[in-house]
Amino acid sequence: MTDKAFSYRFYPRPEQEHLLRRTLGCVRLVYNRALAERTEAWYSRQQRIGYNQTSALLTEWKKQEDLQFLNEVSCVPLQQGLRHLQTAYTNFFVGRAKYPNFKKKRNGGSAEFTKSAFKWKDGKVYLAKCSEPLNIRWSRQLPKGAEPSTVTVRLNPSGQWYISIRFDDPRNLKLEPVAQSVGLDAGISSLVTLSTGEKIANPKHFNRHYKRLKRAQKSLSRKEKGSRNRDKARVKVARIQKQISNSRKDHLHKVTTRIVRENQTIAVESLAVKNMVKNHKLARAISDAGWGEMVCQLEYKCEWYSRTLVKIDQWFPSSKCCGNCGHIIERLPLNIREWDCPHCGTHHDRDVNAARNLLAVGHTVSVCGATVRPEESKSRKAGATKQKPKS
Repeated sequence: MTDKAFSYRFYPRPEQEHLLRRTLGCVRLVYNRALAERTEAWYSRQQRIGYNQTSALLTEWKKQEDLQFLNEVSCVPLQQGLRHLQTAYTNFFVGRAKYPNFKKKRNGGSAEFTKSAFKWKDGKVYLAKCSEPLNIRWSRQLPKGAEPSTVTVRLNPSGQWYISIRFDDPRNLKLEPVAQSVGLDAGISSLVTLSTGEKIANPKHFNRHYKRLKRAQKSLSRKEKGSRNRDKARVKVARIQKQISNSRKDHLHKVTTRIVRENQTIAVESLAVKNMVKNHKLARAISDAGWGEMVCQLEYKCEWYSRTLVKIDQWFPSSKCCGNCGHIIERLPLNIREWDCPHCGTHHDRDVNAARNLLAVGHTVSVCGATVRPEESKSRKAGATKQKPKS
């Protein structure tokens, strides 16, 4: 079985929306209170508080007169909020994330319901304390025989409601093996260059909506803080940003699904996107390309469909290495898109050459597990610590 989650838009009835908004507010309050308690305990008493202690605190909070409203919503999302806080701390301590932040009302919010807090009956979802099912727009049906294990309700900043249904997919999604393999070189002018020589154009979704977004943000900046008009302007900005995000994800899904279906082995470069966006001149273009999301989609789709994804070390000189003789040139600025090998004279397209080098190394790694980190790379010996993006 494969663990999956499908997301759907839904339209709650007035009484359902009232209850859901109260639930999100209670989840946010419990999360923020627990975060404040854990932070204060550490800085004042050097004491670490874990999930069990915050769960006991929640029981005490429910007994307080000014917090009686916590008993009016399902207790499951509140407990799940504390578990999410524990996960956030775990990620912080192992270095995967920054210190947890307080949740804000303007960012919407989410509430997670486990099996004890919702009912799945006749293809409909009934949440705890709701007598009627949610009005979900089923863009696709759950697989036959699938039973939801967790339901997460989200309100995004633009005021739209979404529900994410998690389940174990009983279907066998493995595709028949194919002989074709491909190397992928991510870029900006071309979103992806394949080792076959094909270049997939970058739609640049942000640029298409940039003027609308700029006008909406200017209008928002003129509104008085705390006013109703400012809230309306904020929602308008959020809707444009959501449209950009949806367009980007939709395009990436189409590209990655096609690549996974057509190839047995896929070799990509493990890009450090967080470091690359620190370059303010290229940060917007890199973020709009969605390289991190693309690699993430390739990872789980390869797992679903029984394909092999090989990640090549980010310091491998894929662009500077001649695919014909293996000669590595010292410098290759971003403005040089084609070059001739000084050793063998072969003419290279920068991106196609990089994709072919990634494919060749990917075969080596997948077959014998060899390392591709260039221990004697001149750029490394010079102390280069920042990775430059490819365009």
